[in-house]
This record gives sequence, C-alpha cells and structure tokens, in this order.
Amino acid sequence: MNIDDYLRLGQISIETAVYTCAPILGFGLVAGFLVSIFQAATQINDPALAFIPKIGAAIVGMVLFGHFMINRIAGFTIFVYSQ
Repeated sequence: MNIDDYLRLGQISIETAVYTCAPILGFGLVAGFLVSIFQAATQINDPALAFIPKIGAAIVGMVLFGHFMINRIAGFTIFVYSQ
C-alpha cells in the first residue's frame, strides 16, 4: 500500500465514524434542545431532567438507525480486510 491508499482509508474511516454517530448525536441534540427550552420556560433546574431524555433519545436513535449503522460498519470492515 502506498500513501494514497492510507489517505483513502483514513477518509473512509472518518466518513464511517461521522455517518455512524450522526443519528444518535442528532437525536440527543434535539432532545437536549427541547428539554432546555422546557427548563427555561418552567424554571425547573433538575439535572436528571436534562439527562434522562437524552439517554432515551439515544436509545430511540439506535433502534431506528441501528440497521444502517451496523451495515455501514460492516461495509467498512469488509473494505479494510479486502485491502
């Protein structure tokens, strides 16, 4: 393998990491934003109120996009071993 192959492998690995993490982080971001708006409107400052919905959103994201994430990681693994 030459340097171009290593650069391509690094690029594909970063793309795989971003595409795999994006659904969970997106759901967590939306849940955190909604909870912070709710906390600001009601002036409730309970740390558990901010933490539990983010965990729930991450689980929902894993359930909805788990198949996509597993296929993406499996495709990357096949690509790495074929090189």
